[in-house]
Amino acid sequence: MDDYYYVNFISKGGLMMNILMTGGTGFIGEALVTQLVSEGNHIYVLTRHPKKYQDTPNISYISYQFPINRLPFIHAIINLAGESLFGYWTAKKKENIMTSRIEATNALIKMMAKMEDKPHTFISASAIGYYGTSESLIFTEETEDAGNDFLANVTMNWERTAGIAEDFSIRTVYTRFGLVLAKNGGSLPLMALPVQYFIGGKIGRGTQWISWIHLEDCVRLIVYSLHNKSIQGPVNVTAPHPQRNKEFIKTLASVKGRPSFFPTPGFLLNVALGEMSTLITDGQYVLPKKALDSEFEFNYEYLEDALRDIYR
Repeated sequence: MDDYYYVNFISKGGLMMNILMTGGTGFIGEALVTQLVSEGNHIYVLTRHPKKYQDTPNISYISYQFPINRLPFIHAIINLAGESLFGYWTAKKKENIMTSRIEATNALIKMMAKMEDKPHTFISASAIGYYGTSESLIFTEETEDAGNDFLANVTMNWERTAGIAEDFSIRTVYTRFGLVLAKNGGSLPLMALPVQYFIGGKIGRGTQWISWIHLEDCVRLIVYSLHNKSIQGPVNVTAPHPQRNKEFIKTLASVKGRPSFFPTPGFLLNVALGEMSTLITDGQYVLPKKALDSEFEFNYEYLEDALRDIYR
């Protein structure tokens, strides 16, 4: 590894940070890497296939077998790795969803254990699926009880594994992601497809809550959590104003200049998608209490503003 990787320098934002990251080539990870690099940080992206990517002066792609003693001091670790939830949930798919998250997190825990000088912060991805589903309850980070479905079990085990970092006196944050909105990534393009072709409408009952966030605010809140030492434990990465599915689709159709009166029966999704359909037909009302209490400012509090920016 070249010598410049070991050099800290003063950027506009202060002392550069060396940040180790998993999932840095994914949907959220790519946007986060771009933001962190723009602030003068150096990102070490852990990947199973580092040779697929080209290093730059601010981004190094390394394998999970890379010797820890060859890295400079790592100020923070961000863990976004995990198999996509999209796809028919066979028994094998569900096993991969769980094990991919636990194994990647365990690998980072083992790296931290070997580091003589520990990172000051560990941010590990999670999801609002932790809370289970409900049309009547409001969930915040103060909600202690997890749900009892598959996704709740995944996130509970994921966070429990990440929490081992606290034994090393490392500030640990669990970013519980809601539906992250962007034009060319995540689930919004799939949601927008029927709307685009004039066959959009509410899905199932249409009363299920969608707790969403614009990708830009998602990245900003992760970075905010990285720098704000008072934030630890679960952080809901959602906008302050969730929408019911029927209102979400109606707003999406309005922004795209399309009608929204073709409902999709929930049973059709159950047939087509199996258990994965719960991501669409069920939901939860999640408030980002920690972000609001710490005076984080959302650029896109309201869905229409977020969608108009995405489709401008």
